[in-house]
Amino acid sequence: MNADEFREVGHAAIEQIASYFETLSERDVESSVKPGDCAASFAREPPAKGQPSSDLLKDFNHLVLPGISHWQHPSFFAYFPANTTFESILADLLVGAVSNPGFNWSCSPVCTELETLMMRWTALLFGLDLSFTNEQAPGGGIIMGSASESTVTICIAARERALQIVDASYVRGQVSAFSSRLSIWVTDQTHSLGAKAGLILGLPVRTLPTRAQDGYALTESTLALALADAKAKDEVPCILIATLGSTSSGAIDDLEGILGAARACPTLYIHIDAAWAGVVLACPEHRDEAGLSAINCRSGLTVQAANKARSFAYGEVTSFSTNMHKWGLVTFDANCLWTRDRTQLTDALDITPPFLRNQFSDSVIDYRNMQISLGRRFRSLKIYFVLKSYGVEGFQRHIRAGIALAERLEKLLVEDADFELVTSRRWSLVVFRLKARAQESAEETNALNAELVERLSQDRSIMLTQTVLSGRTCIRFAIGSPQTQAEHIDEAYTTIRRAADAAVASKRISDLVV
Repeated sequence: MNADEFREVGHAAIEQIASYFETLSERDVESSVKPGDCAASFAREPPAKGQPSSDLLKDFNHLVLPGISHWQHPSFFAYFPANTTFESILADLLVGAVSNPGFNWSCSPVCTELETLMMRWTALLFGLDLSFTNEQAPGGGIIMGSASESTVTICIAARERALQIVDASYVRGQVSAFSSRLSIWVTDQTHSLGAKAGLILGLPVRTLPTRAQDGYALTESTLALALADAKAKDEVPCILIATLGSTSSGAIDDLEGILGAARACPTLYIHIDAAWAGVVLACPEHRDEAGLSAINCRSGLTVQAANKARSFAYGEVTSFSTNMHKWGLVTFDANCLWTRDRTQLTDALDITPPFLRNQFSDSVIDYRNMQISLGRRFRSLKIYFVLKSYGVEGFQRHIRAGIALAERLEKLLVEDADFELVTSRRWSLVVFRLKARAQESAEETNALNAELVERLSQDRSIMLTQTVLSGRTCIRFAIGSPQTQAEHIDEAYTTIRRAADAAVASKRISDLVV
């Protein structure tokens, strides 16, 4: 494809993208293909000769789109939001033109410096203390691909930090006698990223329990009991992955209480996973609920590393992560990770062979030393385009609109005698189920809700997902698409109501047959 062909096809692609969004609500939300259908529609072997560039968009329309579930659809309420915007799409297009691996400042200086600035912009947007930014050394931020990637990376740093505290002879890359005593701590509401980090690092994962009466939050007393038990067993917890807005229930751990309990354990690195909900911090009226004061609080406590002349802070939040690519208007992928001590990442991950060194190596940030991979994408441009276009006020309007729509759904469900909220609405997430009927067992109520989930999954006009809380089958309704309006919430409630009536009727017929 030459430049003229690119102009022709590119203009057509832009027109198609605009038309896609204009007609999105007319499409089914979920793809109807069966496993294997997509692969079967493509040629089994690459073409021997190049095909006309005009075929590319045809293939996208006829081969790709049928297998797409439309996450930008106004009636997509499954999993979590996964926003995209025209600003982000333009940024990714332009980044593709200047593609480079960005592993150090010299690769393309603006990739490094704009990322540093965007991590400051977003920290200010969310009200984070400047100790999380490069502005106050040794703090710093980095844009990664996902919350899972951030968590694994942070767990590596936490492991190294803990070994430096407890083992005076520890040298990076070598096995320590204390390695087998380390553990990663999560709760039963933590995303699976914690368990995956344990698998990757070969560390056991201790799961701390939560209770419905606590809003599925980790409490100070639960953590304190676990820490006492770990001390008695010579277990060394190196990190606690706390949650701000869990995927399943929207739970927020008792961050202030956690920090109080953590002051008894110098090795415990505290990381906050706020993957989908962290962007709500952009709205000042929600910061108390989100625990921002605890996130920003400094403990004043330090512990000296056993094997080097440096100290580590403890009893405070050490790192915080949220996804701009979920509810934050930025196209996947764009995870923001802030740490109060970026040297913990570089101490654990910095490997700089001679061919990567240059005259600026000691005076600039090389983000490769804060992550697992060498190369990295130029993700900061799409954050810049979005924030420059929307501004703080526009970003806040987007978040508030999603919350208002969730309040609308909440009202409809609360006023319907057949439904109940399983947890309190958490911003734009509503978790609900059909109530138990008279003389109905817990198993029967779960079966009825499973039937409701199944009926909704067969309706391509809406997409929802289920979860299980305290043994109860329930439905998650996650709002966040910029395309969603009040009419779509009302239509969704009508669809849910209709499916519930059908599920109840089917159960009654089944009972009569029995």
